[in-house]
Amino acid sequence: MKKTDDREPEGRKVVATNRKAFFEYHVLDKLEAGLKLSGMEVKALRAGQCVISDAYATVDKKESLAWLHNLQIPEWNRGNQIEPHEPKRRRALLLHKLEIRRLRQSLQEEGLTLVPLSVYFRRGWAKVELGVCKGKKLHDKRASIKERDAKREIARRVKR
Repeated sequence: MKKTDDREPEGRKVVATNRKAFFEYHVLDKLEAGLKLSGMEVKALRAGQCVISDAYATVDKKESLAWLHNLQIPEWNRGNQIEPHEPKRRRALLLHKLEIRRLRQSLQEEGLTLVPLSVYFRRGWAKVELGVCKGKKLHDKRASIKERDAKREIARRVKR
């Protein structure tokens, strides 16, 4: 008997998406990275407790490491835990050296930043989808709003 759940086609269970990022930035490139988490953080993520809207990622220039900042995973209050984790701590991103080097080179361009787009589980491992993004201007945001409203209006007319 087949087990049914709310997973996406590739065995990808999305925990949180950063909808604000798609409004604030033009996404130029996407990349998948692993997250280094503690056991209680994984339990909280599996329960769907995650705030990604204020998160951002950085790449160290001296060391070949990438970090995720301000990803809020609340403390897991069930069960007995020895040491609770800090909800907004800096978390390591698991990437190959070549991927980190490529990210560092692309981020040296003016106005580009690294933004997490979604947090999900793939084959049981916690992953984050990163986007190399460029900030939108005010007129771009207005165009996005106009386009979204037009799509909504078309969907309303189709339903009738």
